Amino acid sequence: MRRSAAFFSLILLVASAVHAQAVPAATTRKFSITAGGMASIFQPDFAGTWACAGPCKPYPAVNVWYPVAEASNQPLFGAGAYVDVKFSRWVQLEAEGRWIRFNQFDGIYQDNYLIGPRLPVYHRWKSTAYVKALGGFSRMGFGAGTGSGQFTDVAFGGGVDVKLTKRLSFRALDVEYQYWPTWGNSTISPYGASMGIGYKIF
Repeated sequence: MRRSAAFFSLILLVASAVHAQAVPAATTRKFSITAGGMASIFQPDFAGTWACAGPCKPYPAVNVWYPVAEASNQPLFGAGAYVDVKFSRWVQLEAEGRWIRFNQFDGIYQDNYLIGPRLPVYHRWKSTAYVKALGGFSRMGFGAGTGSGQFTDVAFGGGVDVKLTKRLSFRALDVEYQYWPTWGNSTISPYGASMGIGYKIF
């Protein structure tokens, strides 16, 4: 959790520095930073199944085992945080951290740390629809007694934010499809949805 706090603090610091040095006074109102929290439900794409690589020899021979990507009957629930940095109408950045550790099946969990561009595509009344493309890494626990690992993660998604007040916004829906290109000797594609509340800092 300390790394998570440092990650988001760094995002806020860099964004503030860029704003102070590069944004003219006449366009200051276009710049904003919104931070929020969210609750998520995700399909981890792993149900605890392992397969033996190559010809499997009977015990006590040493065999190499790899996790198998497959839909789980038990989705993961978790909490997360996000920071949206708006430089202009079309130049925006989103960073998110998500810790999906509830409703675990046999100790399986996933944590995400992602950042990338966010693009608003439709605005009506107080609602804004957006798409995003993020990259970073995720950590995964493979289950009781099987260890954990860290993997490259690329995510695509979108959602809808609804402005409640001058400062508060409701993240009515955020959907995300992830692709982990190197996972064991295969790939994995978790996906899920989130809802949350944001607060406009600047």
